[in-house]
Amino acid sequence: MGDLTGRTVVVTGASSGIGLAASVDMARRGAHVVLVGRDPDRLNAAVAQVAAAGGRTPPAYRADFSRLDDVHVLVDQLRQRYQRIDALANNAGGVVAGHARTVDGFEPTIQTNHLAGFLLSHLLREQLRSGRIVNTASAAHSMGTIDPSDLRGDRKAGMWKRYGAAKQANILFAAEAARRWPDIMSASYHPGFVRSRFGAGIGVNLMSKVTPFAKTPEQGADTLVWLVATPRPQLVSGGYYEKRKLIRPNAAAEDPRLAAQLWDASLAAVGF
Repeated sequence: MGDLTGRTVVVTGASSGIGLAASVDMARRGAHVVLVGRDPDRLNAAVAQVAAAGGRTPPAYRADFSRLDDVHVLVDQLRQRYQRIDALANNAGGVVAGHARTVDGFEPTIQTNHLAGFLLSHLLREQLRSGRIVNTASAAHSMGTIDPSDLRGDRKAGMWKRYGAAKQANILFAAEAARRWPDIMSASYHPGFVRSRFGAGIGVNLMSKVTPFAKTPEQGADTLVWLVATPRPQLVSGGYYEKRKLIRPNAAAEDPRLAAQLWDASLAAVGF
């Protein structure tokens, strides 16, 4: 991997799991890591771990991505502090059981996994010039198909289909960002099935603890760190990666027309 000394990296979902493991690793490699998380207690604990790894206390910001107002507040804080951000790791998200709507009127899984990161990326567009955007996706993208006309979730779908659709959106967003923002290296990746707090409310995290093939958070974070640290000429912007290798997602996730439709629908959804 390339050296990260002096680079500013913003990591969402940084208070536990893959986001925390990646933050610790990048801090050890010299990066100035900026932590973003939802839970104040876990965020404070993450600050201590990253400080121990990197030798300095990282800045940390609380933001709940089920509220787009929180994204706007976060961006105001980041803009005041940083003229340049070398990498944004859109890692926040999860799976939400039941049918509900956020205060912004969207299906919670698509908002927390895609729309909030999409909005964050757009609002930090100037700071990210010549930088990178890395989206945490999943092989679960093949379990659902994103419908750009139904980000509110009017058409009811099962929990895992909604999650699969949101992860497909992460891949499509990275691919379309590469086409529309050629000065930014964009990519998405599959971390594998990781032992973490993911799905804590529905017992998925308990299953990961007893599954022999489940990865540690450090193993799951490896490709994220690699995509941030590897020299740009060695990477394919817009690509989807697993275990540091470029792979192909399912057909829908590499459909440029669907990617363009999702981009435009997402812009309208977040108020652009």
